[in-house]
Amino acid sequence: MGHNSELSPSSQAHLQHNNHSYLPIVEPDDAQVHELKNLLHHSHRTVVLSGAGMSTESGIPDFRSENGFWDNEDLLAMMSDAYLDAHPEDFWVHFKKAFMNPKFMAALPNEGHLALAELAAVGKQVKIFTQNIDGLHQMAGSMNVYELHGNIRHAYCPKCHNRYGITHITADEVPYCTYYDMKGNECASVLHPDVVLFDQMVRHMDEAFDAVVRADLLLILGTSLSVDPVASLPQFVSHGHKLAIINLEDTYMDERADLVIHASVGRTVHRAVEELLSLPGY
Repeated sequence: MGHNSELSPSSQAHLQHNNHSYLPIVEPDDAQVHELKNLLHHSHRTVVLSGAGMSTESGIPDFRSENGFWDNEDLLAMMSDAYLDAHPEDFWVHFKKAFMNPKFMAALPNEGHLALAELAAVGKQVKIFTQNIDGLHQMAGSMNVYELHGNIRHAYCPKCHNRYGITHITADEVPYCTYYDMKGNECASVLHPDVVLFDQMVRHMDEAFDAVVRADLLLILGTSLSVDPVASLPQFVSHGHKLAIINLEDTYMDERADLVIHASVGRTVHRAVEELLSLPGY
C-alpha cells in the first residue's frame, strides 16, 4: 500500500497543536497494543463505535461522568425536544453555555481520531459510528462517519428546513433562520441544533446494526455501553468475528470480548496503528 511507518505530517501537526488533555494519559500494555495491531491487520471490515472517552483526550469532558453536565437535573430537563419547542430562546442560552463553551469549540482531534483516519488512508475499510457530537472524527479526516447523536456544528430551521453552519450559530446568542421567501418575507424561526435531544430517536441505528453484523472486527472506543439502544449493538457481532474494547472502565461486554484494554483510547489506538504501519506493505 506504500505508506511509511509514521503518522502523516498533517496528523503530527494536529497533535503538536492539541497536546492538552482533559484526563491524564493511561498508557496501554505493550502486549495489548501488539494484539490490537494484529486484529487491525487481519480485519477487512472494521466497525468503530466511539463514545465520550474518545474525545476526553481532546479536552472535551464526559458529560455523563461524575460531576458532569448530566448531574444537573435542571439542565437535563432543558435539553429536550419539548423544552426547545416551548422555550426556544431560553433553550439556546443554556445549550450554548453547556455544549458550545470556548474549550469545547476549540477542541481538535487527538491521536486516536487521527490514527483511525490513517487506517482508511492506507486502504483499510473503516466505518465509524460515534455517539459524540463534536465532529472530531471528520476533522481528523475520517470520511465514513455516522453521527448517532448529531453534530454540534450544524443547525436547521424547523419551519423551512434550511441548514446553517457554526458561523451562523455562534454569531448571536440565539440563532434565527434568515431565509426569505419569494415574497420577501423572512422566516425568522429559532433554529434547532442538529443534535439528538432527550426524547428524540438516535440516528443511523439500522445502518449501525447492519454494519456490526457484517464487521469482522468491532472496535469499542471510549464508551461504557450503559445507554440503550447503542449499548446493545455489540451483542450482534457475528459468531467467529472479533470484538475489542478500549475503555478506562469495565463494560458489560468485557467477558465476551476478544481483547479488553483499560487505558486511554487515543494513545492506545495511535500506538497500535503506528505499529501496524511499520509492517511491510503499508
